[in-house]
Amino acid sequence: MPHEYRALVLDLDGTLIGPSGLPHPRTKAALDALRAGGVTVMIATGRSEGGTRPVLDHLGYDNPALVYNGAGLWCPIKERLIEERTLSDRTIAKVFDFCAMKDIPLVSMRAGEKFTRHPKSAGEERSLLGLEDLHFVPEAEIPRERLMRITTYSEVYTDSADMLRDLDAFVGQPAYYTNFPLSALYEHVGSKFQVVDVQPPCRGKGEALRFLHEMHGIHPDDVVAVGDATNDIPMFEDAGLAVAMRDAMQAARDAADRVIGGAETDTIADLAEELFPACFALS
Repeated sequence: MPHEYRALVLDLDGTLIGPSGLPHPRTKAALDALRAGGVTVMIATGRSEGGTRPVLDHLGYDNPALVYNGAGLWCPIKERLIEERTLSDRTIAKVFDFCAMKDIPLVSMRAGEKFTRHPKSAGEERSLLGLEDLHFVPEAEIPRERLMRITTYSEVYTDSADMLRDLDAFVGQPAYYTNFPLSALYEHVGSKFQVVDVQPPCRGKGEALRFLHEMHGIHPDDVVAVGDATNDIPMFEDAGLAVAMRDAMQAARDAADRVIGGAETDTIADLAEELFPACFALS
């Protein structure tokens, strides 16, 4: 007998969202059918709440979304974070010291706002495209309190894994790191910058499955997780079925149980119809 899954967890960029910035119309219709059929559909993204809200509004979702790679949970109904983890003062200080030593720019993020220095080059300025709620301030005035994430980015490093290794060794404090080449994002194709995000200790996107279990009684074995990057691997490891996109990072493809089409297609609609047939028999 086919497994009866109860929930679908979706990454945004490179998964549900392609170059157009919105889900494929057929995919949106399929997700509507899932919700009408009683399936819980949840967004789990590395985006902040500011970057996630427009997608939730477009989808018409009122259930919470996992943001900041697991450091926060945004509720569209209450219009606020209902879970919020913050970095320790010690970790923040060490990350700032590392970036000052290397002259690496950073963006400090707390609920609802982001702060960075005035760009020192055209490349640094372009690297900030797409960041919502961003304020430019003198470096000495970048906030260091109640931070949910510090994003560091550099074109000196040619591999984000090397940058992560050096930063982690220097900081030496508990944290959850994610790293990727900035060129992995559609609006930054061709960029030479490498990115390391520093978040408070957490299970990453695996927090989405923890939430579904605690709040809805849905066991991780009954969850389908779909993503395209290394930050999706924590939810892949916990989910009953892990699905990677065609253009996913190789590590994500290796961690997945199967691979489907590209984010610019309606492949997620096909997946939904295959795994949740009862929802479509109703229409």
